[in-house]
Amino acid sequence: MQKVDVLIIGAGPIGLACGIKAESEGLSYLIVDKGTLVNSLYHYPYAMTFFSTSDKLEIGGVPFISHNPKPTRMEALEYYRRVASSHQLNTSLYNEVKSVEKVADTFKVETKKFTVEAENLIVATGFYDLPHHLGIPGEDLPKVSHYYKEAHPYFDMKLAIVGAANSAVDAALECYRKGAKEVTMVIREEEIRKTVKYWVKPDIENRIKEGSIKAYFQSEITEIREDEIDIKTPDGNVTIENDFVLAMTGYEPNYSFLSEMGVKKNKEAPYAPVYDPKSMETNVEGIYLAGVICGGMETNKWFIENSRVHADMIMSNIKSKRMIEG
Repeated sequence: MQKVDVLIIGAGPIGLACGIKAESEGLSYLIVDKGTLVNSLYHYPYAMTFFSTSDKLEIGGVPFISHNPKPTRMEALEYYRRVASSHQLNTSLYNEVKSVEKVADTFKVETKKFTVEAENLIVATGFYDLPHHLGIPGEDLPKVSHYYKEAHPYFDMKLAIVGAANSAVDAALECYRKGAKEVTMVIREEEIRKTVKYWVKPDIENRIKEGSIKAYFQSEITEIREDEIDIKTPDGNVTIENDFVLAMTGYEPNYSFLSEMGVKKNKEAPYAPVYDPKSMETNVEGIYLAGVICGGMETNKWFIENSRVHADMIMSNIKSKRMIEG
C-alpha cells in the first residue's frame, strides 16, 4: 500500500498549488482526481474568458503569459499543463476516490485504481460537478442541460436560458450572435446580477432593452415539454415555443462526500463546511479544505486568485504539528 504525508483530492489549480507547496516542504504527496487535470476548467465553455488577469491565476512561481488582457480557457489549460510538467507533480488522474476511512492517526483511502494511506487529506474538489436542479417537470428531458460548451448546437433554435449570472449572460450573448433563432432569459431576480463582468453587463442590458434578447424578470420556468415551456411571471403564466433549455443555475459542493468523512456544515454560513480559517483544518483532525469548496453555497466567495494562499496555510499547519509531535 502506498503511503504519503498528504493526499490531495482534486487536481484543479488549488490542488496543484497544494502539491507544489507540499513538495517544497519536503512532504510526500499525491494528487488524485476523478477527471483530467484542472477538470472544472476543462469543462468550461470553449470560448470562456476569465474575469481575473493572468498574473492572478499563477501558481508555483510559473509565469502565466497571456496574449489577451484577460486569459482564455485554452490559455489556462496550456498554463496548468505546463505547471504540472515543470514541477513534475505526482498526479493520478481519472481516479475517483471511493471511500475514506480514518484508522488511528491516518486515513485509508480507496480509489478506483488503488488504496493509499495518508497522514493528512486536503479536499480541493471545487463544486462544478453538481449543478443546482430546478426541480420541475421535464428537467430530465434531453433538451435540458446544466452546462454550456458552445453556441453552434443552438443555431436556428429557440433557446431558453435560466439565470442572471456570468455563465447565463455569456451563453445568451454568444448564442444570440451565433445565430440562435430566439434567445429568452428567465430570471428570478429583478435585474441582471451586479457581479456580472463589467465589460459584459452593459452589452446584455442593451440587448434586452432593444429586444434582441427577451428577458422575463422575477420569473421562473414551471414545466418543460418537448416543444414548449411554461413560465410563471409577475404578469401571469405564459407558454412559449422552445427547442432547448440551458439551466445556468449554479453548482454546489459535494456535501455527501464531506459528510461521509465527518466534516460538518456551518448552517449559519450558507452551508459552508466547518473549518479553521487560520489553518484550513476541518472539525476532523487531519482533513483540510482548499479553494472554492470552502464557500459552500457562496460559490462566488473563493476564486483561484484569493485561495492560492490556502496551500501555504495548510502546509504551515501540518509542519507545525509535526514539530510539536517531534
